[in-house]
Amino acid sequence: MKVYLTLLVVAALVAYAATPAMRHLAFRTGAVTAVRERDVHKLPTARLGGIAIFLGLAGGILIAHNIPFLAPVFEASGAAWGVLAGAALVAALGMADDIWDLDWMAKLAGQVLAALIMAWSGVQLVTVPIAGLTIGSSYLSLAATVIVVVVAINAVNFVDGLDGLAAGMVAIGGAAFLTYTYVLARSASPGDYSSLASLILAVLVGACLGFLPHNLHPARIFMGDSGSMVLGLTIAGAAIIVTGQIDPAVVSERERIPAFIPIVLPLMVLAVPLIDMTAAVIRRTLKGTSPFMPDAHHLHHVLLRAGHSHRWAVGVLYMWTAVLSFGTVSLVFLDTGQAVALVVAGVAIAATITFSPALRRRLSSGWRTAGDRARPLQRITPEGHHRDDAPEPGANRDVPDTPATASAPADSVSTKERP
Repeated sequence: MKVYLTLLVVAALVAYAATPAMRHLAFRTGAVTAVRERDVHKLPTARLGGIAIFLGLAGGILIAHNIPFLAPVFEASGAAWGVLAGAALVAALGMADDIWDLDWMAKLAGQVLAALIMAWSGVQLVTVPIAGLTIGSSYLSLAATVIVVVVAINAVNFVDGLDGLAAGMVAIGGAAFLTYTYVLARSASPGDYSSLASLILAVLVGACLGFLPHNLHPARIFMGDSGSMVLGLTIAGAAIIVTGQIDPAVVSERERIPAFIPIVLPLMVLAVPLIDMTAAVIRRTLKGTSPFMPDAHHLHHVLLRAGHSHRWAVGVLYMWTAVLSFGTVSLVFLDTGQAVALVVAGVAIAATITFSPALRRRLSSGWRTAGDRARPLQRITPEGHHRDDAPEPGANRDVPDTPATASAPADSVSTKERP
């Protein structure tokens, strides 16, 4: 575990150090999110933070390549380089979209190509850990891989609507996933704990943590499409490596039930983004609009309208991600009954905090700054208009007087879903 934690720290340091440079580049290139009626941020804010996240991933993987402990990971296949190549492609695609606002068809094509690159490198769904079921058709296996990657990319994109939300949720879910893959590697191959999935998740969590200090409310930079696509693709790659390539027969009898976690855990890690995306598609389709038409009915919008502050709305969604992902991983360490009881208790606590008006106000007040307490909580109407008596105290104080030369991209496949 020390090796993975070291790589996590390396990725975090690289992402943290690279983010200010990306912020400067964003203002130079016009990759700036302008303030619109439905937005929460108060001033034009730089994008391209996702490039710093990618650099964190790349730095961690390059260092890992030179660590003897992880040599089997790189000798077995080129899957690690395939994940990095796919991430590089979507990062470049997202950067272009953040600057020039690409057509949604171009972005979808780029996402599919990135998924194919990973599949060709060996990151491909070939088995489902239920009774050793193997996907018989190579074409079906390839199609399933592409669908999983594209869905994950756009799920992360849809939920990326508040400062620090997407990066924090992926970091929390990724940490839970890393815990499971490490325990699984120890059980499946005693004496050799090297694991491609653990490597990918360690650098992913590190890159998110390194970016978060710049992205927490009030954010100095957004991750942009370059970030949401990289996060979605990478977490999907790790899920495919575990879910689609594990052999339950190699897992000990004590770990027999956790061997099935690869099916459930990726869903729990991305549960909030998937629920948000599914609800948005259904809602917009029923209204007769495009599924990618932006609106102000995402989960984070609902929390803001309910009276949560910006920070607490993010914290609530962090909490649900932690309960679902770590609750699932608890099956590794606890008896099934104890794990279920723990999850039920966690859900009850999370629901109480989320839906109890009195408790919500009490807890939300603790997350607000002194300046925030001097004014009403920020609220947003269903139409996306703000009801706010004053600008957010200290929000983006150091943003230069740069005109919003680039409007935020239209809401389409992998489009930046700012609230």
